[in-house]
Amino acid sequence: MDDVLREAVSLAADHEALVDPPNRNRLIGSAPRRLTYRQLDAEVDSLASVLVGLGLNQGDVLAAQLPNTVESAIVFLACARLGLIFCPFAMQFRGHELRYMLTKARASAVVTVRAFKDTRPVDAFEELRRELPSLKHVLTTGEGDSISFLVDGAPAQPALQLLAQRLKELRIDPNDILTICWTSGTEARPKGVPRSHNHWIANGEVCAEIGEVRPGDSILNPFPMINTASIGGTVLPWLMNRARLVQHHPFDLPTFLQQLQQERITYTIAPPAVLTQLLKNEALLANVDLSSLRSLGSGSAPLTPWLVEGWQQRFGIAIANIFGSNEGCALFSTARDVPDPSDRAQYFPRFGSPGFKWSSRSAEKVRTRLVDVETGEEIVTPGRPGELRIDSAIRFDGYWDEPELNRTAFDEQGYFCTGDLFEIGGEGERYYRFVGRSKEVIIRGGMKISPAELDNLIEGHPQLREAAFFGAPDEVLGERIGIAVVPLPGQSVTLEGINEWLSKRDLAPIKSPECLLVVDELPRNSLGKVIRRALPERYMAERKT
Repeated sequence: MDDVLREAVSLAADHEALVDPPNRNRLIGSAPRRLTYRQLDAEVDSLASVLVGLGLNQGDVLAAQLPNTVESAIVFLACARLGLIFCPFAMQFRGHELRYMLTKARASAVVTVRAFKDTRPVDAFEELRRELPSLKHVLTTGEGDSISFLVDGAPAQPALQLLAQRLKELRIDPNDILTICWTSGTEARPKGVPRSHNHWIANGEVCAEIGEVRPGDSILNPFPMINTASIGGTVLPWLMNRARLVQHHPFDLPTFLQQLQQERITYTIAPPAVLTQLLKNEALLANVDLSSLRSLGSGSAPLTPWLVEGWQQRFGIAIANIFGSNEGCALFSTARDVPDPSDRAQYFPRFGSPGFKWSSRSAEKVRTRLVDVETGEEIVTPGRPGELRIDSAIRFDGYWDEPELNRTAFDEQGYFCTGDLFEIGGEGERYYRFVGRSKEVIIRGGMKISPAELDNLIEGHPQLREAAFFGAPDEVLGERIGIAVVPLPGQSVTLEGINEWLSKRDLAPIKSPECLLVVDELPRNSLGKVIRRALPERYMAERKT
């Protein structure tokens, strides 16, 4: 990855490279910054020298909890330069999640900010540093008029000569792990997804093709740098094409539109709910100049034909439909291979299936198949749902330190079992159509949340006999977090009371339940397992009565 950065610096040293969100001062209390590639390279060197001075060595894990400012990219690239492993956390995470992930990753140090809006992230890490022997240092950034770092509360001491010596001796293999990102599924704990330099570079090639990114483009990054939506979807296409990356955080529609216009953005990715909201708001769009916007990507939830057709007819912008995950599964529909906007909203090309040719170069790097989840039989006929299984150049090699889980994550042919159900369809049986999910997972606004993790947390609630979390359908976010509860006799339960109890467990606010369903008993199968898929239907039925 560092080779990619150094090439960009050599070819575009004085071109603007990286731009802060305009609301940076409200987020962390310091003014927005803009960096050229030459300045970015110097900042990466400066931080790398601090990390060397602290004794971090190749293969050590540097955790980070940072908003989308220029520093988040600098920390990522400093890790790449030194052969460290970048381990980012969402800003919403609190002690409950952070303790587990820091321990699991065996992080040697962490970078964060002292203040973020009305919270103090540094306090949680200082407390955890006293608990965890492996966590040696807490670095903070984002204060003052220049990019600088404090180490354990004191000004950092760059060690540029030590860095120069380290870089002379350093040998990084492209298959070395560069990141550990975190994902939630049916398991009760987050899972670490390690990705190598090669994984990310292959991912960047795919995502640059989706967005038609070219040298000199301006890319708006609305997603925190914690997973493939951001690192693969925008950061790698930016760096590999010597483009300009404009950071955005947290998602705010007026600020997003302001940046699209003022920064002359050529490509961005946005959730379907945002694109739908814009298309329905004539007054809002009438005052925004989108003439620079050449292409849009969207995903995290199914797109509608109305949405894709509307953007193409009104603005001449062909939305690319993206299906992806932290594990490196990637299908996408672009106008080149699926020109009809209605089809593009519903179908994905059957990349990697014998007998089909596609214009996408990325199609040559992936194999896919559908498998009946009950029988294990491969599905080759239309209209029959099966689990999508993928093997590709960007597919990860297994979860971090999870040998048991890895035995079931891949099938006997080496394909990753996505847990997502598709069926063959469309003209000439050339496409896959998303049907649903076979794994229990709540996807709220694109963020995957494990209901099993939340079930475990609620077990000790003194007013409940039992409870189960589920995804409640929502037009804007796709799903909201619901909880079905069976109160103990004589107890009255409220959503506010449940959230107050959970807040004392240091749970990330984004995982707090938003919908309450009170039942006499939870639906169970013959083996006593909760039938979670029945809960959304019950909740929606009760809302109508």
